[in-house]
Amino acid sequence: MIDARRLLAAAAAAGTVLAVGVITVAATGGTSSAANTCGAGYVGLTYDDGPTGNTGTLLNTLRANGARATLFNIGQNVQSNPTGARSELSAGMWIGNHSWTHPHLIQLSQAQMQSELSQTQNAIRSTTGTAPRLFRPPYGETNATLKAVEASLGLTEVIWDVDSQDWNGASTAQIVQAAGRLTNGQVILMHDGIQNTVNAIPQIMANLNSRNLCPGAISPSTGRATAPAGGQPTTPPPRGTRR
Repeated sequence: MIDARRLLAAAAAAGTVLAVGVITVAATGGTSSAANTCGAGYVGLTYDDGPTGNTGTLLNTLRANGARATLFNIGQNVQSNPTGARSELSAGMWIGNHSWTHPHLIQLSQAQMQSELSQTQNAIRSTTGTAPRLFRPPYGETNATLKAVEASLGLTEVIWDVDSQDWNGASTAQIVQAAGRLTNGQVILMHDGIQNTVNAIPQIMANLNSRNLCPGAISPSTGRATAPAGGQPTTPPPRGTRR
């Protein structure tokens, strides 16, 4: 990784390797830094617009650095790349809804909004066996009508506290700097399919460890980052090889 500070002290020892389609995911155990007790809290690492052709690299890098993240998937991408979506779940990540076509939803009718969200719910459920409970509106645009549609589908809206600007050409160093502003409960916006974003992961984790913060789950109750169920901040071993 470019500009990596120190590789995180041989902490997440490579375990078994899981082959999911063309994606190889290295299992990790334990935290990236044995000294990090998550005492300062949890933050939400989020990646939008997947699954992409780069999803395997993103997952490998997250796991190699002991990180879990929430991936907000576009429905039509799930439909065209079901293996990528299943690999996200197998890698221990959380999956959210990011609409079917990534439109400006607040410019659509309520019926069109409903279609965008419900199609994506159905695609993710049929592909992974689990329906999302989190929704991120494209461009962070929302209104009362959209919120009503979300509520009808049992979805919690998740925006962000920190924008990494990776979508706007931010360098790896700039993405790392943005993540350095995260505090307990906050969420950062990043994207699947951008190499600088992947390159930033080791440094993001090093910074979080230095501040006793851990990547956590996003609560469907509050939309804020919190401790994962079971208190396990890092990626668990794979559940088994999928066909």
